[in-house]
Amino acid sequence: MRRGSGPRALAASVGGLAKRAIGKRGFAEAGLVTGWEGIVGPELAASCWPDRLTFPPGRRDGGSLRIRVAGGFALELQHMEPQLLERINGHFGYRAIERIAIIHAPPAVQQPGPRRRVRAKTVEPPSAKDRAAIQSALCRVDDPEIRAVLARLGHAVISDTQDGGEE
Repeated sequence: MRRGSGPRALAASVGGLAKRAIGKRGFAEAGLVTGWEGIVGPELAASCWPDRLTFPPGRRDGGSLRIRVAGGFALELQHMEPQLLERINGHFGYRAIERIAIIHAPPAVQQPGPRRRVRAKTVEPPSAKDRAAIQSALCRVDDPEIRAVLARLGHAVISDTQDGGEE
C-alpha cells in the first residue's frame, strides 16, 4: 500500500472541501461564513445569511456582500446596514466590504417539495463524557473556527442521537 493512500481523518479533509465549496460563492475567506453568528450576533444570524461576496477585479477591498434575508426582516436589516458593515469589516480588519445587497430569500437554502411542519424538540446537552470525546477527536484540527464548527456539529449529532434521532 502506498503511503497516504489509506483512510484519512475527516479533520484532514474538511478544510480543503469547505474552501472549495465556499470559494464557489466568492468567499475566499471561510471565516465570514463559519463565524457569521459571531460577527453579526445571534439575533441577526437567525434571520440573514451571507450569500455571495464579490470584489472589483484585482482587488480585495471595496467588495459587495449579498445577504439572504427572511421576509419582513429586510427593511430592518437595511436600516442596520452601517452597523453591519462595521461589524463585517471589523472581522476582516480592513474595509473589505463597501456595499451590502439584500435579497429576499430564506437564510437557509430550502429543499424543493412540500413543506412539513417541524415541532421544536427539547435537546439535552451532551454529557461530560461525550464532550470530552468530541474535544479529543478535534485536538488535531489546527483552525480554531473549523474546530468550533465541528464541535457544534458533534454536539448536535450526539444530542440528536440521544433524543432518538428524527421523528
